[in-house]
Amino acid sequence: MRVLTEGDDRRASPGVVHTWSAAHATGWLGAASALNQFDVAVIQHEYGIYPGPDGQDVLPLLRRLRVPSIVVLHSVLTNPSFRQRILLEQIGSMADAVVTMTQAARDRLVAGYAVDPAKVTVIPHGAPEYVTRPTEARTAPHLLTWGLIGPGKGIEWALQALPHLRDLDPRPTYTVAGRTHPKILERDGEAYRRGLQRLGEELGVADTVTFDAVYRDTESLNRLIRSADVVVLPYDSREQVTSGVLIEAVAAGIPVVATSFPHAVELLADGAGLVVPHQDPVALAAAVRRILTEPGLAGGMVGASTTSTLSWPAVAERYDTLANRLLAARRYTAAALPS
Repeated sequence: MRVLTEGDDRRASPGVVHTWSAAHATGWLGAASALNQFDVAVIQHEYGIYPGPDGQDVLPLLRRLRVPSIVVLHSVLTNPSFRQRILLEQIGSMADAVVTMTQAARDRLVAGYAVDPAKVTVIPHGAPEYVTRPTEARTAPHLLTWGLIGPGKGIEWALQALPHLRDLDPRPTYTVAGRTHPKILERDGEAYRRGLQRLGEELGVADTVTFDAVYRDTESLNRLIRSADVVVLPYDSREQVTSGVLIEAVAAGIPVVATSFPHAVELLADGAGLVVPHQDPVALAAAVRRILTEPGLAGGMVGASTTSTLSWPAVAERYDTLANRLLAARRYTAAALPS
């Protein structure tokens, strides 16, 4: 089921069983009816996905469900507004199960919100299986950042790190792949990307930087990821408890250099990458240099990647187990009720 907002393509892709139009005040009614045709409803939650202030129209949807619900939290804020806190607590109260994608997010949820810990399960974000994927040939070390682009991605810090790597032979190249986030594009156009391009010229590194703003299909993106020697995630956020890009990089066996956002601290603790301070291009450059030049370091990071537990089939199996547990609990409760 998808939520349609103004400006979205109204044509539904295959597999979409219902469209919830944000333009209709009671769109949640039809959405709930559609979800009630299935065994279990899995609700992806991020503030702003659903209509209403902070997306609060997800609440009447949850109330209307007759089937078990699993709510997957993409953000657990350290300092939410009063309304955001109450909303998340109400969601946790109504859901049959709550999923966070990292232990850090679970710890933050249980410590900071009135949510029943027994309802909360950690299931990681999934990633493709990269073992047999082809790659793109490169003649120089390749640094890569990908995903939706916008302020907060910290790409300016990666650009400022490049001059500190000029002495390497050959000099590393850096690809910034991804379109501008649609909400940023609507508000500011391509101002952030143009600012990055100007910064690259001012730093004298524009000849080694590629801004790849085209849409890549899955196979093309996989080849690009596999071509990287280092994935660079210089995010400004200190809140980010889930990063799909980070998961995919680790699953692909590519060494990662990331700022110390919670998901990176947790996932890279076993040695799949290096964590550096926020907004510190010197530290970022030093970490990249270590991976590219220190014997055995990159190979050890590849070995530390936990691909088997991060693959989509493994993640799907854990959701299937949780869903069946909820269904069994429903059947048990129904059988215990007096006829």
